[in-house]
Amino acid sequence: MNEIYEIDNLQELRSFLEGKSNPDKLRENLFSEFLQYADYKNVSDWNKAVKICESLAIIGWGNYEPLEALRGMYFNGNPMTFFLNKFGECRFVDAIWSKRATGYTMEQGRTSYHFSPNQIDNKQTILSEYETKEIIQDLKIESQRNWTPKNPIWFERGISNCYENSKEFIDSVDNELEPLLKEKMRPEKYGNIINRIIINHSHSFYDNAHCKTNYIISESDKKLTNQKAWEELHKMYPKKEIEENGYYLRNRFVYGPFRKDTGKVNIDIHFEKRFSELSYQEQKEQFTEYVVTAINTLIDKLKKKKFDYNFDLMFEDFNKLINEWKNKNYR
Repeated sequence: MNEIYEIDNLQELRSFLEGKSNPDKLRENLFSEFLQYADYKNVSDWNKAVKICESLAIIGWGNYEPLEALRGMYFNGNPMTFFLNKFGECRFVDAIWSKRATGYTMEQGRTSYHFSPNQIDNKQTILSEYETKEIIQDLKIESQRNWTPKNPIWFERGISNCYENSKEFIDSVDNELEPLLKEKMRPEKYGNIINRIIINHSHSFYDNAHCKTNYIISESDKKLTNQKAWEELHKMYPKKEIEENGYYLRNRFVYGPFRKDTGKVNIDIHFEKRFSELSYQEQKEQFTEYVVTAINTLIDKLKKKKFDYNFDLMFEDFNKLINEWKNKNYR
């Protein structure tokens, strides 16, 4: 194991692991080591868990539930660390770290433990109050650099507000469409280059005179800068009307760059007030049309990079499932 911890380059790690004659024995040794560090107490423990998860992502988790060891950021800027399965569910320990003058430490009251089918004891979920103590280490908190197969298409909210008439529809995206994709997409058949295609859908809203956003969708596909959007919007509407209604000029679709190191790419889709005035079923139909268009456009861009990835099968599965969701309980 010491050799594995000392290898920093992922390609070198792959070569080392794939050169072993007994992958099943290697997997068991790695998993046994993982269980020691899944209940991490400091940065050093966490970083070892990350390296083990990277190794198991290379040789496969076998019959164990695959997990990714990830570092994120809490709302106040502090680092977060957690293990996620392919459904985005937490397993084992997650922690919010605090910065001290000499390094990072976990804190009592900001650390949780989540039950995992991989664990060998009977420990149950403990939220926020999982026992830990202050151990300060001046080390970088690592994050897994490769990933395990999972549904490649995820939905997020650009802003959390919306008009009242869209709440049922958005609830359906979160609680029906997302789980359907996570359960029935077949990521093992597509390839490894794509980690997540993240679709940020931002909806117009009006909470009160001081909290409102109403998107005006640009007729041009040319990407707008904030300055250009401001200039064009003021050509379209008087300043007073813009301020009273909270108008913002946006492209319907905004495509971010694909990052090969993380396997992630973002698509932003903006929805004007008119969308919220549609019926529940009409919103599902319009949303499906926009998302399918966005995914198709992105696939065309990514295919030009000649990646070893079955985009056609991925889209076929996705298109089937989003239409299954669209037509569920049709009304």
